Amino acid sequence: MASLNVGNLGEYLREQRRQAQLSLRQLADAAGVSNPYLSQIERGLRKPSADILQQLAKALRISAETLYVQAGILDERDRDEVETRAAILADPSVNERQKQVLLQIYESFRKENALEAGPVDPADPAGVGDAMPPTATN
Repeated sequence: MASLNVGNLGEYLREQRRQAQLSLRQLADAAGVSNPYLSQIERGLRKPSADILQQLAKALRISAETLYVQAGILDERDRDEVETRAAILADPSVNERQKQVLLQIYESFRKENALEAGPVDPADPAGVGDAMPPTATN
């Protein structure tokens, strides 16, 4: 597991709380944590567990995965996949069966593309080297 980047997490949480127009006490109550504990998280003095982050995300109405990335629990590269899944699952215009089918199709495309891409170069995990256009030789 990656180390927690608590300072950035605290700043991010404070900003999300302010955007949601919630006081520290209101967010603490909604998330089921104590007011002093939430204050310590926001000031970078505490490392919240994944469960606490999930409770905070729910209270702020943001994805828990976003907080996991901020806390260093989830790798940034995994974020896109998780957010895509969350968007599919959250769409009220699609029924549960359709959501499951969409997720299966999405996963099959990801697997197919991973096989076509071949093994990932540890020195270039983003595949930036592959994005360079070939040079013309004359």
